[in-house]
Amino acid sequence: MARLVASVVLGLTLALPAQAALDIGERAPDFTTSAARAGMLFRYSLAEALRKGPVVLYFFPAAFSEGCSVEAHEFANAMPQFEALGATVVGVSGDDIDTLSKFSVQACQNRFPVASDPTQSIMKAFDAVMRTRPEYANRVSYVIAPSGAIVFHYMSLNPTRHVEKTLGALKGLPAAPK
Repeated sequence: MARLVASVVLGLTLALPAQAALDIGERAPDFTTSAARAGMLFRYSLAEALRKGPVVLYFFPAAFSEGCSVEAHEFANAMPQFEALGATVVGVSGDDIDTLSKFSVQACQNRFPVASDPTQSIMKAFDAVMRTRPEYANRVSYVIAPSGAIVFHYMSLNPTRHVEKTLGALKGLPAAPK
């Protein structure tokens, strides 16, 4: 019975509307942190990633939770589309780097990095802390132009629309000069 009550409370908490995100046109806060791709650890730098093109930065509550695994799987499957648009993708959560190393292999299918933010400094800078459960990141995605400007954000606890929405935003960006 206690498990049922806890599940209902968690479900209702996660169903509350999400609020806040950085504004379109605002400069994305720069960060460097530990990340993993294909189980390999490295230092991820937003500034370095932006030198290569636009970045889709998405925050997710917890590795290996059902919704976060679904979302990571969808991003992994869409990586050829993101790459065709010159974009890179990185996921960020408060999980420790060892957990994210495993998640980068299993849910992310070795196709994009996930970064660890155990102090929540990145989450706070991007206004991505879940208000109702502040120990978790909110499910929010940003598209950041190579200039560092935020050109799109989408916030929804539903994990299935973030890929579609961020791809749509990227398609609306002017093509990079060749």
